[in-house]
Amino acid sequence: MEKIKVAVVFGGFSPEYEVSLKSSYSIIKAIDKNKYDVISLGITNKGQWYRYYGSVEDIPTDKWQTDKKLINKAFITPERGGGIIEFIDGRYESVPVDIIFPVLHGRYGEDGTVQGLCELAGIPVVGSGSAASALCMDKNRSNKIVSLAGVKVPDYVCFEYAPDTDQLLAEVSRLSLPLFVKPVKAGSTLGVTKAESYSDIPDAVKLALEYDNAVMIEEAVEGTEVGCSVVGNRDLRTGRIIEIDVSEGFFTYEEKYTLKSTQFHIPARIDAETESRLQEAAKTIYRALGCSGYSRIDMFLSKEGEPVFLECNTIPGFTAFSQFPRMMGAAGVEYPQLVDMLLELGLQVDKGKWYG
Repeated sequence: MEKIKVAVVFGGFSPEYEVSLKSSYSIIKAIDKNKYDVISLGITNKGQWYRYYGSVEDIPTDKWQTDKKLINKAFITPERGGGIIEFIDGRYESVPVDIIFPVLHGRYGEDGTVQGLCELAGIPVVGSGSAASALCMDKNRSNKIVSLAGVKVPDYVCFEYAPDTDQLLAEVSRLSLPLFVKPVKAGSTLGVTKAESYSDIPDAVKLALEYDNAVMIEEAVEGTEVGCSVVGNRDLRTGRIIEIDVSEGFFTYEEKYTLKSTQFHIPARIDAETESRLQEAAKTIYRALGCSGYSRIDMFLSKEGEPVFLECNTIPGFTAFSQFPRMMGAAGVEYPQLVDMLLELGLQVDKGKWYG
């Protein structure tokens, strides 16, 4: 039987480039090579696209692009049925592809840009389509939709421009401290500040605007930070709930990848009824935002026991130690099985016809 050709797209023109390299390494290692032919398609942190022929071991260390004999210029063509265009010795070849597995965290990858390219080309893609990906990346608009779906969101204000200081302080004065100041469209807690006083906010806004042209300021939720993995297109399954216990500060970019003062509890230290409510809330959020394939839903469990939406990650971290695969592992789905499941879900949906 002819193998299915899957192109794993890694790297990306994004501050989360290094995280993508580590996630992609784990995914490529786990893909069943008896079932799939893997095409490694790397994007440098300057936005250059290459097909990579070297060892997968050189991807997480960013050595994949150093030997020019092991890379050829290549990219996904938007032409219907064109697959990947690869340049070899001054000529180009069309490389057929059955499915794209984008492992691009953050902007220019998780935000619907690459998914839209795949939809133009008519190539199935693992994960959500362009519309849902763009929506989930926009914390302001995803909050509005999730709230309409009946799940609570923190109280917040949003500026889709750089406000002057007087206007900024007037708007945030109705919110209770402490406040989180964050870019509207960014991932991995990049550009996020916890403001303990109103005087901290102007500088925090400046930092957030380094990552996006819009900023939101939201009240902190008293309770426990939790997450839930969701897998599926129409029929959904969830992993066990993860509890994120940060002893100092909050779950920053550095803390996510060093865990100096953080402990994960999988399953979370909650009763079965509470876990079930959080899982159902995660499914409600997933459906409301039009997700498909898989996503990680971040929430708080308030002191009153109510799920409060934080954000939806359509391409979450995917190393063997990342939250998403660990939650699924705790529910009995091991890493290689999970990767195979996501590929099969992607092949079920034509993103050019159904904008999931």
